[in-house]
Amino acid sequence: MNHKALPPLNWLCTFEASARRLNFTHAAQELCLTQGAVSQQMRLLEDHLGVTLFKRLPRGLSLTEEGQSYLPVVQDAISRLAAGTSELFSQSDNPPIKIRGSLSFFIHWLAPRLADFKARHPHIDIRYISNLWVKDIDDEDDLEIRWGNGRWPGLTSSRLTWDELFPVCSPALVARSPITTTADLAAHTLLHVMGYEEGWGYWLSMVGEDRVNPSRGMQFDTLLASLRIAELGQGVALGRSSIVEDLLQEGRLIAPLSQRVEAGESFYLVRRSGIDLSPDPELFSTWLIEEAIRPINTPIPDLQ
Repeated sequence: MNHKALPPLNWLCTFEASARRLNFTHAAQELCLTQGAVSQQMRLLEDHLGVTLFKRLPRGLSLTEEGQSYLPVVQDAISRLAAGTSELFSQSDNPPIKIRGSLSFFIHWLAPRLADFKARHPHIDIRYISNLWVKDIDDEDDLEIRWGNGRWPGLTSSRLTWDELFPVCSPALVARSPITTTADLAAHTLLHVMGYEEGWGYWLSMVGEDRVNPSRGMQFDTLLASLRIAELGQGVALGRSSIVEDLLQEGRLIAPLSQRVEAGESFYLVRRSGIDLSPDPELFSTWLIEEAIRPINTPIPDLQ
C-alpha cells in the first residue's frame, strides 16, 4: 500500500492557523510570518497533497471539502504533539523523581505503599520506568531498584526485602492434581524466570529433591509473567515472599508445600556512590528504606 509522504510540520501549523482564521494575513500575524510566506506554504502544501484546500475568494478564504476534512486531522495531531511535548519536557521547579526498577516489585510491593508517600509529600512527582535486566545505572535516573546480592561496583545499595523462595500455584491447579510432596512437582509445568540465579534448580537442590527435572517447563523474562501464568493454573512458579504476599492473602495463589529456602538475593535500592541526591530523591529514599524495615501488617500511620 502506497502512503503519501508527510508534509513538513511548519506547513501543517500554517494550514491550521489559516483554516481556523480563514485569512492568510491574520494567520501570518499569529505565526510571525509574512502574508507572502503563508500563501506560498499553502500552495506548496496543496501541490504536495495534490488537492486544493482553500477557495481564494475576493474577500477572504473558505475551505474546500478536502480542506474541511483535513483540518480536524491536523488539529488533533498538533494538539497531541503539543500535549506530549509539554508532559515530557516542560521545565518545572519540582522535576519528578526518576526511578528505574523491577515491574514485579513495583506492582506487588511498591504500588500499594505509594499512597502513604504521596500523602506525606504531595508536591513530589514520581517517574517509574521498568527494566528487565540489571545494567549500569543510567545517569538520568536518581534511584534504581534491582534484584541481586547488593554488591555492584560504584553503587551504594540499601536492602529492601528479606525473601524466601517457595512454590506457588493456583488453588484450581492442586484441585486437579495435588501437590503434597516435592516429588509431586514432576507432574507439573515449572515456570522459570530468566536472569535469576536462584531458580528452580537451586530450590530443588536446597530441599534435597532430585526426582524433578529442573530444566523442563516454561520460561519468562519477568517474575510478573510467571506469576500470572501460575494464577491461570498453567504451572507452578517459584515465588519470592515479598512479591507474592498480596497474591497469597487474596487467595489468587497458594503455597502447597511447607519447604521454604532463604534467598541469597533480594531487592535493593541502588544509587551512585559519592554523589549526593537532591532533596526530593533523598526524601523518597529515606521513606522507602523505612517502609522496608516496617514490620509486615503494621498499619500505615494516619496522617490526617
